[in-house]
Parts: sequence; structure tokens; C-alpha cells
Amino acid sequence: MTGTARCPAAHPDDPTPCGGPLAVTVLDAYNAGADGCEHHGARLLASLERGRVYALPDAPTGAAIRVFKAADDIPPFVWYEGAPRTQPNQRSRAENRRRGVTA
Repeated sequence: MTGTARCPAAHPDDPTPCGGPLAVTVLDAYNAGADGCEHHGARLLASLERGRVYALPDAPTGAAIRVFKAADDIPPFVWYEGAPRTQPNQRSRAENRRRGVTA
């Protein structure tokens, strides 16, 4: 995405710009979804329980796996800062694994 327009996967409170063209669809546990750039797709996926990611037909090779891997290191709702992330549901999946926390 370019200019001031942002992809549908960008949360209204997330101030970051898009990281390229639409590349993935991120679905929640109920199959509601949004198309997004890889950057916002990863941030959205990190904020969902049981979310899934699929590459769009014209996406660059490996887009979905890049989003999946990036989301693993991103805490849910990463754009909210200030309060410490002390609970497992506030930390990234990777950090919870490092701490030995299971779902």
C-alpha cells in the first residue's frame, strides 16, 4: 500500500505504515478475515487466538510463512505501550515458549 491509504488488516490504533502491497488474508477462529500487507498481517495474526494466514493468489512467494513466523515474535496488540506485559496472553508466543508457558 502506498500514500495515506492503509490495508484492511491495519488496526485503526496501529500507527505504522503498510509494508508493501496486499499479500495475505488473515482469518480468525470464526473465519472472519482481512487482507493485508505482510507487516499488518503479522501484527493482526499475533493479536488473534487460533488465527490463520493464507497467501493471496498474486502474493510474493513465501508471504504467508513470513507473516506466520513474524507473528510468533510479536506480542498481541503491539501498538499499545505503557503497561508491562506480565500475563501470558500479553506476550508473544515465542516469549511464552522461552518461559516454558504452554497454552
